[in-house]
Amino acid sequence: MMTKTTAAITAVGKYVPEYILTNKELESYVETNDEWITSRTGIKERRILKGEGLGTSYMAIKAAEDLLQKSNANPEDIDMVIVATATPDLPVAATAAYVATSIGATNAFAYDLQAACSSFLYGMSTAASYIESGRYKRVLLIGADKMSSIIDYTDRATCIIFGDGAGAALFEPNNDGLGLQDEYLRSDGIGRDFLRIEAGGSMMPTTADTVKNKKHFVYQEGKTVFKYAVSNMADVSAKILTRNNLTEKDIQWLVAHQANKRIIEATANRVGVGSDKVMMNIHKYGNTTSATLPLLLADYENQLKKGDNLIFAAFGGGFTWGAIYLKWAYNA
Repeated sequence: MMTKTTAAITAVGKYVPEYILTNKELESYVETNDEWITSRTGIKERRILKGEGLGTSYMAIKAAEDLLQKSNANPEDIDMVIVATATPDLPVAATAAYVATSIGATNAFAYDLQAACSSFLYGMSTAASYIESGRYKRVLLIGADKMSSIIDYTDRATCIIFGDGAGAALFEPNNDGLGLQDEYLRSDGIGRDFLRIEAGGSMMPTTADTVKNKKHFVYQEGKTVFKYAVSNMADVSAKILTRNNLTEKDIQWLVAHQANKRIIEATANRVGVGSDKVMMNIHKYGNTTSATLPLLLADYENQLKKGDNLIFAAFGGGFTWGAIYLKWAYNA
């Protein structure tokens, strides 16, 4: 009997910058306080990448090197590198190409994938599809964002939420029924009205005025985004359980995008899992956009057991969202 080839995660790695931006420090930038931020978002601190000329690639390379070192994988065996990011180093030149070359993945081709906070989730689907097709054996997926590069630190609505970081996952073929089992991915173009950077793209190219009017920073209509995120993330998570005949008892971990503690809790409630099954590190890193899901995997790696059922869920600008059901493939 032919066994179906699935795509399993076989190694993970991470990198977060050293600089810690606390809620206390943010009090000196904007009208806010620790209690207000913590009660509404669950965030205590976030990491900020400091240093001239250091971009998203710097963190992506560090996360990839962490993965390679831990797994003893040979970078020359990697067929493909995807960098999931909303903050590429440069327009046009793919950040992934530079990252692949820098880590010695000389036999890989590489490109960036952008779906805002769903970028890593969509990247998982892409990596798995390439592996299931039999065309490639090893796909390195990195989620990395330097959100501090697009945040206005006088805007209370966004500056308290975001941080910088990177996480990496290696996908390889599996014939034991482990790895990615099912996915349900969605998008809705209405999202560009509520969460966006207005200038710097083809619709509104950069001018002295766009810079002066702060059109190059992230803008979000918090209440609307929150409402969409809560209902959609919960819906797709519930749907993936139903579709695979899973109950909350079958789930070992909910791996939810770390945007807001209340959104994560609403998703957990809908799926019916207790807080002991919810991966959470938002208090340490804030929302690192494309990096939240792989950072969770790296932080919880030692608690993961071969065969564990993981439900991934994310929601991002665009709007983009979805859920993925994955069976963990190794014991750390």
